[in-house]
Amino acid sequence: MRGKHACKMVMNNIFLNAIQKQPVPYTPIWMMRQAGRYLPEYRATREKAGSFLKLCKTPELACEVTLQPIERFGFDAAILFSDILTIPDAMGLGLEFIEGEGPRFQKKLASATDIVNLPIPDPERELRYVPDTIRLLKKELTVPLIGFAGSPWTIASYMLEGGSPGDFKQSKTLLYNQPELLHRLLYTLSQAITLYLQAQIAAGVDTVMLFDSWGGALTESAYREFSFAYMQEIIHNLRAHHPTIPVILFSKGSGPWLDLLQTSAAQVIGLDWQTPIHQARKVLGATHALQGNLDPAILRASDTAIEREVKKILADYGTGSGHIFNLGHGITPDIAPEKVAHLVHIVKHLTQQGA
Repeated sequence: MRGKHACKMVMNNIFLNAIQKQPVPYTPIWMMRQAGRYLPEYRATREKAGSFLKLCKTPELACEVTLQPIERFGFDAAILFSDILTIPDAMGLGLEFIEGEGPRFQKKLASATDIVNLPIPDPERELRYVPDTIRLLKKELTVPLIGFAGSPWTIASYMLEGGSPGDFKQSKTLLYNQPELLHRLLYTLSQAITLYLQAQIAAGVDTVMLFDSWGGALTESAYREFSFAYMQEIIHNLRAHHPTIPVILFSKGSGPWLDLLQTSAAQVIGLDWQTPIHQARKVLGATHALQGNLDPAILRASDTAIEREVKKILADYGTGSGHIFNLGHGITPDIAPEKVAHLVHIVKHLTQQGA
């Protein structure tokens, strides 16, 4: 870690300038899940921690893995190393990660009483390790730091299913049979998420992101009522207290609903790889910056193929600021770090050259 010497280094604000659509020397780039299992240094740190959850809950180690991809690749933003399920864990559901299976809760929301009695965690008590990690990172970073949380609908779906949502059996049954009870859960989660993100902002993050990983699993009307409305509420509450902190909204699978996203209070809309970026810019470009949207699978292809697909996205976006290059979803563990290095190089080179 660079420690006290970091403050002497020039801050790279290209990412933040692109959000504001100010002129930038090249298109900034970062990647969802950029600190992760595809990096050998990450795997070594996780082994030292003993488990994924212990890694998240140990600020010094979470800080270390957040910095690893910045130091290796020169990304223009860092994203806090954590997980979207820290909130339900702090609510007492007992989060664990099973190798080859993913997240699982020791307790599942099985009744109305379980939902009604859910506590709202204090971010500086039950989740103290997260702001502590942020405070450490801000002493080290020379690029902006992104804080984040899952959307209420996405977190609720994990809580109701007891783990990865799969076919959303419990979640959608509740949605259609007892919508008022689902609204109670989503309201509680929106309060918890707002407090959590406010604590991240107070600790020093430069922007926050809402991951609505499962919004696209809903119908358009259900997305409006059970996902988008609660994210709007969170963003409005954040902006009321922190008007200068930008918010990024990423709803995977929401490409058909660009007109609705145009009304989002977020400053940046993240796009998955199935949403044509030229179409999104046509609808959203006057009101929002755009983030995305390379298919993560391209990183298994040749360098020539990667360059070809990057050129397509850059050409589809067109000229002018307001574009943050990213994958259309998180990087997968099987990707070679050399492919990521090539991606970063080619994005910066092509946009510096005006290609």
